[in-house]
Amino acid sequence: MDATTHPDDPLRRTLELTVLSLEELREDRKHTARSLYVVVRAESINCYATGTAAEGCGGKPSWNEKLVVDVPVHARSITLEVKRKNAPGVKDVGVARIAVSDFLGGAVPDERLRFLSYRLRDWQGRRSGVLNFSVRARTPEKVCSCSGDVVIGVPVWWYNRDGMQQCLKKEQD
Repeated sequence: MDATTHPDDPLRRTLELTVLSLEELREDRKHTARSLYVVVRAESINCYATGTAAEGCGGKPSWNEKLVVDVPVHARSITLEVKRKNAPGVKDVGVARIAVSDFLGGAVPDERLRFLSYRLRDWQGRRSGVLNFSVRARTPEKVCSCSGDVVIGVPVWWYNRDGMQQCLKKEQD
């Protein structure tokens, strides 16, 4: 199990993905940043969404919102979709598909924070902005339930010389 594997399921990895901001938005200006949000998918049925954006420096939409994303080991890419809430429903603003190999594996340790910017494209292939985000692999927490006593090879229960069943529970004083 490598450092990026999910502790409960060896077929998943966990990423901390922080959606930062959006630049060069090619939408009409009448819609505010407060109607934009980001959906993240990792080649699975699960999706993760940010809240709506705030207006950052220079009127650029910004989130600075961390998402904890479970990524299947077989996944080759993650998809970030910027969407806009409007009166009749939801409109797709742009999509970026990022290869997992761009931030996992390679010379830099997976746990190191990486800042990335990817071009968004609408469904017709036209440029619609640049999404800035950071990503790192989350290392599984090591759980130790050691009490200080060393016990090796003792079963949970056994029979003593008198044939009575014994347990390995410490008696409370």
